[in-house]
Amino acid sequence: MSDQTPDGTAFTQYGEQHDRCIVLIHGLGLTQETWQGHVEALSRRYHVLTYDLYGHGESAAAPELPSLSLFARQLDTLLSHLGVSAAHIVGFSLGGMINRRFALDYPQRTLSLGIFNSPHERTKDAQCLVEERAAQNDADGPGATIDTAIVRWFTKAFIEQRPDYIKRIKSWVMANEPDSYAQCRMVLATGVTELINPTPSIKVPTLVMTCENDTGSTPAMSHAIAAEIIGARTIIVPQLQHMGLTEAPALFTEPLLLFLDTQS
Repeated sequence: MSDQTPDGTAFTQYGEQHDRCIVLIHGLGLTQETWQGHVEALSRRYHVLTYDLYGHGESAAAPELPSLSLFARQLDTLLSHLGVSAAHIVGFSLGGMINRRFALDYPQRTLSLGIFNSPHERTKDAQCLVEERAAQNDADGPGATIDTAIVRWFTKAFIEQRPDYIKRIKSWVMANEPDSYAQCRMVLATGVTELINPTPSIKVPTLVMTCENDTGSTPAMSHAIAAEIIGARTIIVPQLQHMGLTEAPALFTEPLLLFLDTQS
C-alpha cells in the first residue's frame, strides 16, 4: 500500500530507512510497480524509494503542464517530505530523463545516477517518428499505440510466455487520463533537447544501461549520454528490448548494486 505526500505523490519505501537511499523512477504510462523485480535485492542493502509520477498510478494529476523540470521538482518535494537529504537516483526511459534533469537542477541532492533505457539525441527521422506517435496519442488516447509498443518493448518469447504480465502492463498504460498521457508523451518526445551537452554538465558518478535491441533508447544513445558525463560507465544488455529490466531484472540489479557499492 502506497503512502502519499501532501501534494499527492504516491510512494512506497522498502528496507531500513537510512542514509543509503536509492530512488527508482518509472517510465511513461507505467507505475512504480515497474520496479517490483528489483526492490527485494536492492532493499537488502539500501533504503529503496519508489513513487508514481504526476498523472500516473495513484499520484495526483500534474499541477501544471508536465515538463522535466516539473517532474524533477516533484522528486525534490518528495525527498524533503521524507527527510532524505540526497540519494542515488535511478530512472527508466522517461525516468532516465527526469533523473538527469534532477541532477542538473538539484546537484546537492544527487549522489549518483542510473540511467536505464533512456533516449538521447535522435536522428531527424527518428525525432519525427517519436513526435508523430505522441500526436497520435493526443488524438486517440493511451491505447492508440499500445499494441505496437508491446512488440517494441518485449521479446517475442516473453510476450508468448507471460501474457499475464503483458496484460498488466497494458492495464497500467490504459489507466492513464488521455490528456495527461499525451502531455507526458510529448515530454518524452521533445525533452531530450534540453539534456544534450547541458551547461553546466552533470558531474556525479553515473551508470548508463540499455538493451541491445532497444530501438527507441539505443546503445548508441547510451554511449552518447555517457560521453557527456565524466567517468560514466555504459553497459549494453544483450538481446533484450526496451523493457528488458522487467524481463530479466537481475541483469540490471546486479550491475547496479556493484556500481552503487563503489559509491557508498
